[in-house]
Amino acid sequence: MLALWILFLLFMSVLGLVFFAAFSNKKAEQLLPPVGTFATLGSTRLHYVDQGQGPAIVMIHGLCGNLHNFTYGVATPLAQNYRVICVDRPGCGYSKRSSNADASLEAQADTIVSLLDHLQIESAIFVGHSLGGAISLAAAQRHPDRVKALALIAPLTHLPDEPSPVFKSLDVPSPLLRSILGWTLAIPGTLYRMSLSLKVIFGPEKAPPNFAIRGGGILSLKPQTFISGSSDLQNVSWSMPAIEAAYVNMKTPVHVLFAHEDRILDCKLNGEDLPSRIPGAQITLVSGGHMLPVTQVELCVQFIEGVAG
Repeated sequence: MLALWILFLLFMSVLGLVFFAAFSNKKAEQLLPPVGTFATLGSTRLHYVDQGQGPAIVMIHGLCGNLHNFTYGVATPLAQNYRVICVDRPGCGYSKRSSNADASLEAQADTIVSLLDHLQIESAIFVGHSLGGAISLAAAQRHPDRVKALALIAPLTHLPDEPSPVFKSLDVPSPLLRSILGWTLAIPGTLYRMSLSLKVIFGPEKAPPNFAIRGGGILSLKPQTFISGSSDLQNVSWSMPAIEAAYVNMKTPVHVLFAHEDRILDCKLNGEDLPSRIPGAQITLVSGGHMLPVTQVELCVQFIEGVAG
């Protein structure tokens, strides 16, 4: 009888976690519904915001992020002179990725280029932040005729020995286990660590009070954010060696903006050392943290405009 009671309590606890995850998902979507357009590209349903006219700029966010990281402040001033396309990467924000889809960084780069085909854009400047930087590099390597230049902000360019402690909980190799965690323990864990995580992700700068809605932070309370983020983290280990090996042959202009005090990615390994690995790469070093598109909007706009010309 005791064993039955224990099983019953365990079942009710798991059921409660699932209901809480579903509630959090619904609440996040109510507070920040889709703001853009959807395009079905193969097995991916991509959500994006397309604004402005002129030469095209594609903006690709980082791990567990979404397009609001750019619409927070960078996209609108750029849209005065350029056509700016901000994308929810496959599986992130409101973009859907099938469970058996290729989630490699190369495949994500191909999907972004497919969006250019869908929008009848011949080529574009690629702006990549954090993990979006690695995907932008992959796009330039695989589709050099579609990428005019790269404007990379705090990009991942070097395979780390281990992920940042902030993202350690995402290191789940099993697809089944990450789905189970996504719909049970992930959301309470995210809420418990939220304050500390923001201090690390933004530090030494501060996360703005309106980041949850205007910057898309609330969407981290969707189970799919954890599930896709975990998958992306696994694919970093699989994809980065090949991406790094191809640096020496790159012809696309590469420009990098990095902050000395970045607490997520090592500035020296991912930024300062890059010109010795990619011919002609140019690096701009500033003071600040990892989330420059949110904390230093004007600086990022000027940087991107300088690359786009």
